[in-house]
Amino acid sequence: MTQHSSSIFSDLDHFVTHPRLGGLTLSPDGSRLVTTVSTVNTAGDGYTGALWEIDPSGARPARRLTRSPKGEGAPGFSATGDLYFTSDRPGEKPEEKSSALYRLPADGGESVLVSRRAGGVSQPHCAQQGSTILLTAPLLPGAGSEEAHEQLHRQREEASVKAILHTGYPIRFWDHDLGPARPSLFALESTADAAALPTDSEQASLRHLTEGLGARFGGDVEVSPDGTVALISVVVPEVRAGQRTALAVVDTATGERRIIADEPGYTFSAGGISPDGLSAAVVRSAQPTPQRAPQPQLHLLDLHTGALTRLAEDADLWLTPAAWLPDGSGLLALADQGGRGPVFRVDATSGAVEQVTTEDATYSAVVVAPDGHTAYGMRSSYAFPEEVVSIDLSTGEAARLQNPHVRPELPGTLTEVTTTGADGAPVRAWLALPASASTEQPAPLLLWIHGGPLNSWNAWTWRWNPWLMVEQGYAVLLPDPALSTGYGQNFIQRGWNSWGGHPFTDLMAITDATEARKDIDPTRTAAMGGSFGGYMANWIAGQTDRFSAIVTHASLWALDQFGPTTDLASYWRNELDERMAAEHSPHLHVEKIVTPMLVIHGDKDYRVPIGEGLRLWYELLAKSGLPADEDGHSAHRFLYFPDENHWVLSPAHAKIWYQVVSGFLAEHLLGEAAALPEELGLTAPAADQQPVRGHLGSPAGRAAASVAS
Repeated sequence: MTQHSSSIFSDLDHFVTHPRLGGLTLSPDGSRLVTTVSTVNTAGDGYTGALWEIDPSGARPARRLTRSPKGEGAPGFSATGDLYFTSDRPGEKPEEKSSALYRLPADGGESVLVSRRAGGVSQPHCAQQGSTILLTAPLLPGAGSEEAHEQLHRQREEASVKAILHTGYPIRFWDHDLGPARPSLFALESTADAAALPTDSEQASLRHLTEGLGARFGGDVEVSPDGTVALISVVVPEVRAGQRTALAVVDTATGERRIIADEPGYTFSAGGISPDGLSAAVVRSAQPTPQRAPQPQLHLLDLHTGALTRLAEDADLWLTPAAWLPDGSGLLALADQGGRGPVFRVDATSGAVEQVTTEDATYSAVVVAPDGHTAYGMRSSYAFPEEVVSIDLSTGEAARLQNPHVRPELPGTLTEVTTTGADGAPVRAWLALPASASTEQPAPLLLWIHGGPLNSWNAWTWRWNPWLMVEQGYAVLLPDPALSTGYGQNFIQRGWNSWGGHPFTDLMAITDATEARKDIDPTRTAAMGGSFGGYMANWIAGQTDRFSAIVTHASLWALDQFGPTTDLASYWRNELDERMAAEHSPHLHVEKIVTPMLVIHGDKDYRVPIGEGLRLWYELLAKSGLPADEDGHSAHRFLYFPDENHWVLSPAHAKIWYQVVSGFLAEHLLGEAAALPEELGLTAPAADQQPVRGHLGSPAGRAAASVAS
């Protein structure tokens, strides 16, 4: 029987502190499953991870393995069953505060320091047979050795130098700057002077395996089962600041490297190497153009000849390889499909595809037991957050194991809505309904538009969680319009380079179908979206006045401005050409906007730079149909986070986000006065409310956000 916790959706403090699972690794003998559980840190301003072990048989409760205040992550089992992981635990010296590599022995005992270096480490990669352990870690370009790297790193730190001199593109990614150190791959080797080390340390030496690649090492690594070779991604620069990704085979003993898969006009990504070490599952995708959407295709790559064999040719799916079957007969792969994300089995000889799991869930990770009969997966849906399950590969039946948390109790029900687009294409959506919704008491409706745009509403999210709104009495519509994944290549192509076309008309059609329900109030609706969803919210604002309010987060506003300033302009120029920018840019319709809008943006957003939010805010006040009055006031609002990125990650800011959004919706859909959080400094604290030290909801809270009106 599934366990349920008390509702977390009526209390934001409870919601933001709920444990969150991510990632899954299995010991080579199949006896131990480990995941990472993130919880709010002691300061209350972020999350830290801890490693938890889950019994694969389901008989024993989950148990916590690590407990440092700085947290742990990136777990991986070696062939001997030792568990390697990274942690920000401080060293003996004050400057030793970067992430380090640790080993937790298979036979128990305390963790042992394996590698601490200037600039930290990123990810261990362990062979399942043999002793090979690889490690990705940043390396300064001018360093020819670890000693030189440490000296250069110390010089920058002591001089407080943050400057970076670039010679290529890109220079930043999502929410962090690239360089001057670049990802590099190392092999761990035992130190010759192990006897001189403390008992809790076995500091290993590092042997550089990607020497000469510099910024061209793409960071992706797959190790063969015997550890003799690794398959890595290599960035190939192209003209006009473009790039593609190739694959290279690296001999882990000698460092010898050769490109094995590279083709102009295509990009490659690596999956696992087969049990016999002869081939690898890879994804080959034609680089998109303004006329053609990307189409990732699963292949087998011969690691000796470089020959490619297409798999799953008859399946209209974007398959991502996840795990090989132990006998090498096939592999398990993941793909979006109709608002879900099942596990699929792909035959390595015929290429035939068979769906394994059938429940309403989406899998983010899957590993296979040594017997080949059972798999273990990380799954979620809009009915429950991430959890670990066992999968019977003969029947596809999935059973929830004893997880570190219980499922939250939902304040409503989940159903589906379907309709037909303007061109006859089928369009579907999830609909989260409050328990109170009925013919006698129809619920106000929130249209939520997903980001991507190559994405799907098919898995749990802590950032845009519909149940917090359902708890307040709203129905939340989660549609997959044109460009959404899981509905075939034609469904993506029909919205490609034409965002204001079928994606918009699909959203309006599914909203019409939902508003026709007797348990929905069509007179009280709002549209909301983030990133691409924010673009669509902006586009909707300039195309129709049917909504009472619009919330736009981290949104694209002026496409001619966004294209060259985003972190990966070389990619977006292949989708957003001049015609697209001229015909589908929301800023061209600002004068027609008469719906109150809540704009939300983080200053550290590199994917959709803050200039989009700043320009949107100014033009709403200066040019929209609801301009600012002579005192500078407007019905529009701007929630600005100086130190957040494309997402809102800190617990305190997540609370502010939900509170401001809820107040804005209540004002315009329910006719209620907006209740703003006291942490914004715009309202006086209740006379009888005393600050609670360390409490996320304290009036002395840590939110640095501000609301402009």
